[in-house]
Amino acid sequence: MFEDIDQLKQQLDQHRPLAPNIVKNLQEDLILRWTYHSNAIEGNTLTLMETKVVLEGITVGGKSLREHFEAINHRNAIYYVEDIIKKQEPFSEWQIRNIHQLILKNIDDDHAGRYRQQNVIISGASANPPDHTLITDKIAQFIDWYNNEAARVHPIERAAKVHADFVGIHPFIDGNGRTSRLLMNLELMKAGYPPCVITVENRLAYYEVLDQWMAQGITEPFIHFVHDAVFEGFQPYRVVLGI
Repeated sequence: MFEDIDQLKQQLDQHRPLAPNIVKNLQEDLILRWTYHSNAIEGNTLTLMETKVVLEGITVGGKSLREHFEAINHRNAIYYVEDIIKKQEPFSEWQIRNIHQLILKNIDDDHAGRYRQQNVIISGASANPPDHTLITDKIAQFIDWYNNEAARVHPIERAAKVHADFVGIHPFIDGNGRTSRLLMNLELMKAGYPPCVITVENRLAYYEVLDQWMAQGITEPFIHFVHDAVFEGFQPYRVVLGI
């Protein structure tokens, strides 16, 4: 399933390390697209260009303070993910909490980085998350799987499972979707793959294949979905490097 994408990665690896100006250009493009789409999936109404100017420090009239913070916070969470990779830090519960804290900073500080203390449902999903009293154990099992088994599977499959299993636990009151996509891309970027930017236009298909995983244990459709999104993630490198 992954031969085509691994071939592209080999071509990309031949150009590494990339020149600093290319890295900066690609990073700016990625942060904007990733932030816009991940927030739009969750209902943020900033357009792509509005997100761009907010990240440049300009206030957009007619948009809520929350929407401005969602853009800024997501950008800062990406910086944190990049810092984890740079420092080669091992995957941990501490990272999960820190990412979530950044996502909800100045939006809901009372719940930022803190597991929910009540039961919730995922709107439109076929399966309900576990009881809130089980979250600590579920996260411990999640980390244990990662430490003992995750390395045995292809990075794209591993990233997809990190995303789906985390969403299934749904440990926080809000911000689980954004956090799960950041964790998924942390895995991909660690392994040298472009991040998987799930576009708002593909939101329905994304929800459907994710629900199949969580409710029925059917994993292949979501893995294929992530594969296709990562494949698209090579497009900026094709433009800049001609691969």
